[in-house]
Amino acid sequence: MLQIFSSMTLIKSISGIRGTIGGKQGENLTPLDAVMYAAAYGTYIKQQRHKENYRIVVGRDARISGEMIQQLVMNTLVGLGIHVIDLGLSTTPTVEVAVPLEHADGGIILTASHNPKQWNALKLLNHKGEFLNARAGQQILEIAESGDIEYSEVDDLGKITRNDAYIDMHIDEILDLPLVNVDAIKKAMFKVVIDGVNSTGGIAVPLLLEALGVHPVKLYCEPTGHFPHNPEPLKEHLTDLMRMVVDEKADFGIVVDPDVDRLAFVDEKGEMFGEEYTLVAVADYVLGQIPGNTVSNMSSSRALRDITEKHGGAYKASAVGEVNVVQMMKDTKAVIGGEGNGGIIYPELHYGRDSLVGIALFLSYLAELNISVSELRKTYPSYFMSKKKIQLTPELDVDAILKGMEAKYASEEITTIDGVKIDFAENWVHLRKSNTEPIIRIYTEAYSQEAADALADRFIAEIQEIANQ
Repeated sequence: MLQIFSSMTLIKSISGIRGTIGGKQGENLTPLDAVMYAAAYGTYIKQQRHKENYRIVVGRDARISGEMIQQLVMNTLVGLGIHVIDLGLSTTPTVEVAVPLEHADGGIILTASHNPKQWNALKLLNHKGEFLNARAGQQILEIAESGDIEYSEVDDLGKITRNDAYIDMHIDEILDLPLVNVDAIKKAMFKVVIDGVNSTGGIAVPLLLEALGVHPVKLYCEPTGHFPHNPEPLKEHLTDLMRMVVDEKADFGIVVDPDVDRLAFVDEKGEMFGEEYTLVAVADYVLGQIPGNTVSNMSSSRALRDITEKHGGAYKASAVGEVNVVQMMKDTKAVIGGEGNGGIIYPELHYGRDSLVGIALFLSYLAELNISVSELRKTYPSYFMSKKKIQLTPELDVDAILKGMEAKYASEEITTIDGVKIDFAENWVHLRKSNTEPIIRIYTEAYSQEAADALADRFIAEIQEIANQ
């Protein structure tokens, strides 16, 4: 298990610093907490890079607290003598692309991804524009807790430079990819509804679609930070998008999360394509052009394994967390990978989840096949997932519960690199403590939704039984 320190709604993990706005310092993401962790990150960068001039790229999603947190973070870095490239409203993958293009020493994205508007977070990148590994994350936590931070004198302060061009530059990089078939997409004359959840996807996705000759119909594309529905791109939150695709007679619908690293589709009938199948479809296209290996995390669908083997490649499952997926992709030289939550990682562009490149590759495949989205979905094996969770309370000993489940199912195929995953012949269940919320996640997959839900409910009951012993 990854080590997590949590108190109330401030969560400090290798995934970054995440919390709710307001409340008391150390219990929520207050201005003082934002300054402390920005200072710890800046100090870590200086310790690692050993040079005269330091540069860090900073961008944010559109959530209401974003501007406040960004000013605190940027000016803290200035106080450490670090120069800041301010992307303003941006996307997580855009910041990741910008870091190496700027020859920067790191990057910070201010976003709490799919969490509701009360939340914000500092997502931390290295000089390659990739998420920090566990060791780096631990070092930053230790610097923050020690308070051993030295600020610069007045003549050595950093400066802030604004650059609003990076979303356009990111799109240009995507259009230049060999597998993005711009001509075929333009000839198809697609009409697509985009739900930007009133965040920066409402800026970036329409720009990409227009560059590809796609007619975008905008839904919730004003970057106000007032999310019109729960920002996690799940079926129950997307009724407006599903209705609008049908009303507009669109070819399909797109939804992204607030920082644009998760991607889901709605078919022309207003039905979910399936968040897990975003990666499956894009991988099918990529592998058909460039045979190779794939990686997703342990909580992702078996369908990617099936598609990879169909194309003669090898599939591997990593621990949950983008940094873990990326490391295994590098180890196995994977040509495509990601996470079943709609996160596409295409190394030809960069090692980070990127909805924009996912959209461009999906459109390329659809244009070349000349079939509908619902017809494409029928070509894939049908698995059904259930994603449930149990709220953590102080008296719950999560590690003991997971060990109890491991012992109970010792005769089955078990993986423990990240919580406990139990692979049965017909289905699987993955139990793990979240890195980003105070919960235990229970993911299951089976050949029907009823079977997946029943399996999840069964394990929730068994967890509660062990917890009450």
